[in-house]
Amino acid sequence: MTRIPTDPEQIRQLAAVMAETGLTEVELSDKDIRIRVVRGTIAVSAAAHTPVTTTIETAPRSAPMPDAGPGPGAVTSPMVGVAFLAPEPGAANFVSVGQQVAAGQILLLIEAMKTFNQIKAPKAGTVTKIVAQNSSPVEYGELLMIVE
Repeated sequence: MTRIPTDPEQIRQLAAVMAETGLTEVELSDKDIRIRVVRGTIAVSAAAHTPVTTTIETAPRSAPMPDAGPGPGAVTSPMVGVAFLAPEPGAANFVSVGQQVAAGQILLLIEAMKTFNQIKAPKAGTVTKIVAQNSSPVEYGELLMIVE
């Protein structure tokens, strides 16, 4: 059995970058070695005549504690992408805390696969909290804002 050369410190650094930036996957390659770190899974493979892949299941570094849920006014992300609170750089945000919104009004955009998807208010109400940060990555089901 051939041992794949790995540097555990390099993998730890990649995991730290993922946690710091909110990324779910990071990959580095150099000549015939490729290291790919995916949140929850570490995959290491060596490209030779026959590629070999080793996968090690790990627990997430800092899993958030489950709570009672985001509540009925929660607006969650329907996809993985990048959140944008304004229609373009330098423009005013679509909504702000304390603002009244109508059902179907655009709250923010999520860019996924080079497509800007409008996230609309599920109901009329007041924006009580904006959790999403402009130009930041968001995950499926992540709380973006609350409209009550």
